[in-house]
Amino acid sequence: MYYDPEYERMDRDTLEGVQLERLQSTLNRVARNVPLYRTRFDEMGFEPDDVRTLDDLAKLPFTTKADLRENYPYGLFAVPLREVVRLQASSGTTGKPTVVGYTKNDIARWAGLAARLLVAGGVTRDDLVQVAFHYGLFTGGFGFHYGCEALGASVIPASSGGSKRQVMVMQDYRTTALVCTPSYALHLADVMDETGVNPNALSLRFGLFGAETWSEAMRREIEQRLKLTATDNYGISEVMGPGVAGECLERSGLHLNEDHFLAEIVDPDTGAPLPPGEKGELVLTTLTKEAFPVIRYRTGDLTRFIDGPCPCGRTLRRIDRIIGRTDDMLTVRGINVFPSQVEAILLEVIHGQGGAQPHYQIVIERDESHLDQAQVLVEAEEEAIVSGSIGAQQDLIRKIERRLSSDLGVAFKVRLVEPRSLERSEGKANRVLDKRAK
Repeated sequence: MYYDPEYERMDRDTLEGVQLERLQSTLNRVARNVPLYRTRFDEMGFEPDDVRTLDDLAKLPFTTKADLRENYPYGLFAVPLREVVRLQASSGTTGKPTVVGYTKNDIARWAGLAARLLVAGGVTRDDLVQVAFHYGLFTGGFGFHYGCEALGASVIPASSGGSKRQVMVMQDYRTTALVCTPSYALHLADVMDETGVNPNALSLRFGLFGAETWSEAMRREIEQRLKLTATDNYGISEVMGPGVAGECLERSGLHLNEDHFLAEIVDPDTGAPLPPGEKGELVLTTLTKEAFPVIRYRTGDLTRFIDGPCPCGRTLRRIDRIIGRTDDMLTVRGINVFPSQVEAILLEVIHGQGGAQPHYQIVIERDESHLDQAQVLVEAEEEAIVSGSIGAQQDLIRKIERRLSSDLGVAFKVRLVEPRSLERSEGKANRVLDKRAK
């Protein structure tokens, strides 16, 4: 199933021709209308017509989140504000959020690209899609909402929060597809357990999840507990929102919508291009955005290209699931660790042994000797707290600690905590508490 087969199955030579034409058009537009790019191009002695091949893009400087903040709120818009019909913003955690604008044409393209992801994830016009992303300045809710409408599926704009209400809606409306963060999906599974709702009695078939890093082990956990097929999706507010890339039902990488976004993988430290298959930072250039085009935007997200054909028939290049961000990598005693790596090990051990739930938090502190101390708080199962033996709990803790140490090279202390004692998130989960002095 394809939403836009002409582009989703385009041969590589034709696709690269489309990309080059759209890239040249975008560069000419930002050179005329965006002071930041016009100044940078002038300083380099660069003319947009100098770009003769896609490889020439690498001659241009990166755009960073600092550039977006320094030009807050409208300094990077390429059209007059009267042509902007929608303003959204990133969910920035530090400083002011970045403001993104959309023209009427941008909104239409956004809807179509989100619809591509929905179809790739199994959704048809016969589905009832419950969107449990927040509706507001964050792009997640509206992006998938538009996609459902473009596809012709029935959209249930449940937004985030009200977890018992979310479950009631699933039951009463006969929801067939769920859209939210993976951590919130697990939280909804917990609510079902607490309220005695049997997921087998629901109509759920598909789940499209994103907005935070998650592991293959968490995918298996969600699928087992919610009885659905889960796919990963990627978007970034500064570029567009949901619709940049997403998994098909083969689930062997996320297909990039390359006719709208030109992607590079670079070394996070040097900015140098990396060869195919090597993990690095994803850099995106918009090819069709009118209101807010960005050139070589450093997303901060870490992934790699997956080359080779996909059995689904889509020819769009794939990226691996996001393993973390350049700014959420933990360095513990000189060793680099990503929360997603801890999560994968944790859930694998729990799935094999039981005694704990898939809710955790990583705590990093510095002791009196100025050495890093890493701890993982894991919620115990209710039954393990009430009737489980101390020996079984200690055995689980030792097993998790051994796996973390052997696989990651970092000694983590593991502590089981009371069920439901760790904070739940209706949006992006906060998995790390770093108490070290900055």
